[in-house]
Amino acid sequence: MISMPILRLDFGNLPYLGAFALATDNVAILPSQLAAHDERVSEALGVEPVRVSINGSSLIGVYAAGNSNGLVVTDLIEPQEEALLGRSGVRVVRIPGKHTAIGNLVLANDNGAIVSPDLPDEAVRLIGEALGVPVERGTIAGLKTVGAAAVATNKGALVHPDASDEEIKLLESVLRVPVDVGTACGGVEYVGVCIIANSRGALVGTPTTGPELGRVESALGFI
Repeated sequence: MISMPILRLDFGNLPYLGAFALATDNVAILPSQLAAHDERVSEALGVEPVRVSINGSSLIGVYAAGNSNGLVVTDLIEPQEEALLGRSGVRVVRIPGKHTAIGNLVLANDNGAIVSPDLPDEAVRLIGEALGVPVERGTIAGLKTVGAAAVATNKGALVHPDASDEEIKLLESVLRVPVDVGTACGGVEYVGVCIIANSRGALVGTPTTGPELGRVESALGFI
């Protein structure tokens, strides 16, 4: 499948793609409730989309995070939703506990993961086992919602513009990719909420400006 590096689109009228979907190098997981341009998603990311809900919700990117080895999800996922993902070849591991917005709390690629300092030891252990990577606790721009504050692939990462040098150094060490700072969707600093991406391409909300697109392309290694 031939992919295109980066495309602007919305899901329905919603530009915050990272809240509603996620992508790995194996699959794009899209909300079953929203119009999401499956063909354009496939063109950009070079993978087939899977349509599902989590806990009956379209907030896939809030409730789940993952890489090529698997998906970590809130324990609120319903059995039929988990089964659908399994039939699509996606390995799913539930993360029990009070922290249900797993997608906001985990930033991962195929090399490593940074997770919220609030996650307990057992959750961190399960995430590491599920994703098959080393896991470190950390923040981005002082924020514990590392999954909302950044987007990472196996080529690069784009993070909140207020990330400190120390945070960027930790990200580069754990994820083993170059890290840059930027915004999307016309100045939104929580780039993880605005973008879904893998090593082949990225999708960004339509308000994303030309200069922001350039930073996304550069940071994620498409130019």
